[in-house]
Amino acid sequence: MFKRGILTVALVVAIPVFGVAVAQMNDSSKAFMEVHEKMMKSMMMAPTGNADKDFAMMMIPHHQGAIDMAEVELKYGTDPVMKEMAQKIIDAQKKEIEEFKKWQSEHM
Repeated sequence: MFKRGILTVALVVAIPVFGVAVAQMNDSSKAFMEVHEKMMKSMMMAPTGNADKDFAMMMIPHHQGAIDMAEVELKYGTDPVMKEMAQKIIDAQKKEIEEFKKWQSEHM
């Protein structure tokens, strides 16, 4: 009961602070938050009970989220190492998404 009270107080305090923080974010921070929210929503799926199918089903939006975040880095980032890493992530994650989709098509 005590822990639940602390959590409730923490949420009541954090929500307005987070709202102010979001309002003060720059374009890249807002883009990262939007991408993260989109990814989390897209991963809200009902599990099938089959670990293999669930893994493939949930990893596709997870990988797409990584691609979307990397694209934000390419758009707003300035560090060449981070931009190179972002491009590598895009290339690798796109390939893995295709592999997951291929597996799904073979295991319907």
